[in-house]
Amino acid sequence: MNSFKELGINDFFIEKLKERSITKPTAVQNLIIPRLLAGKDILFRSATGTGKTFAYLLPVLQHLTLTKDDKRPLVLICAPTLELCSQIKTEVDFLTDIQSALLIGSVKIEKQIDALKKTKPVIITGNPGRLLVLSKMGKLKFHNLRFLILDEADRLTSHECIEETKELLAIIKKENRNENGSLCLAACSATAGKKTCLQLGPLFESAEIIESDDHEIMRERIEHWAFFSEKRKKMQALRSLLAALKGKKSRIKVLIFTGRNDEAGKILSQLQYHHVPAAGLFGKINKKPQTGSERKASLDSFRKGEVEVLVSTDLAARGLDIPGITHVVALDVPSESDVYIHRCGRTGRAGERGIMATIGDETQLRLLSALEKRLKIIVHPKELFQGRVCVPLPVEDE
Repeated sequence: MNSFKELGINDFFIEKLKERSITKPTAVQNLIIPRLLAGKDILFRSATGTGKTFAYLLPVLQHLTLTKDDKRPLVLICAPTLELCSQIKTEVDFLTDIQSALLIGSVKIEKQIDALKKTKPVIITGNPGRLLVLSKMGKLKFHNLRFLILDEADRLTSHECIEETKELLAIIKKENRNENGSLCLAACSATAGKKTCLQLGPLFESAEIIESDDHEIMRERIEHWAFFSEKRKKMQALRSLLAALKGKKSRIKVLIFTGRNDEAGKILSQLQYHHVPAAGLFGKINKKPQTGSERKASLDSFRKGEVEVLVSTDLAARGLDIPGITHVVALDVPSESDVYIHRCGRTGRAGERGIMATIGDETQLRLLSALEKRLKIIVHPKELFQGRVCVPLPVEDE
């Protein structure tokens, strides 16, 4: 379809989308919107930056404009991280003035209980831990849900989240008694598939699995670089790379990834010590959890361009949608291709181009070579010379 009108979206939402200069549906929106408008249960995979959030929000919100049901909530959207939940709530509020609530673990629960009593929200967005607590306290009921959406479903079924996710789904299945029709289910992620559907259990056993082959974004819009560095020289290599990227450019926006909380803290400290304007987004630093306000401050300063570098772990950055990220830099190589996909998906969004750079030692670059073959991407070897990113000179045979 060439327009949202053809997909069945009404004029109100079409006009809202124009405020963001969105006039044509993406491939995943073409696939998902008609199915959710028809009330079908689905689990879909689509690359990051392809419009998954609007793919499920538009049909769900359009359904709500046609219902007069006063029993609330009608929609539950569950996501694994506080930042992703907040982003989804922002998009809900952009598209509609229907009453909604954000229930995440970084906010005092008393305030959330009070808000549930006073506003009786139609749409709730939250992480599974806080939703479970409120449910067990009897403050949140799922009797009349029309839609259940699981965003970043593969993360919700990872070993860190699976028990909470399963418990929440079991409560919803037990409580839901929607007399006006069956509960419509949708789950999505950049890497979700049959395994994710099976882990979600009985509620999703009849869901249609839609796997769009849209990794051309990762192959065509994102350029992949590899730099060799011994482990002990990685920070020096990182600082040199940041200086080279900056060069004569007036603005860069770089997201740095590492798989470990303790490493993220060290990287941030060393960058700040060397006067690199940087912020951090991770679970703990020096065994002390990062507070919600600290995480928000880091994200806000990065979004506004007050700092050009954000250091993050994979979990903390899951689902982040920050416009204008020019480069992603990884200081380790994941063994799983899913992690690499999520990392590089932070750049090259909304039609822009981006660069995914990996700094690794010999062992890590061998892992990257295996990922290159598995994901059918091309990784270009690079080196730093006289403050510039260069193609390595060929090694002459003796």
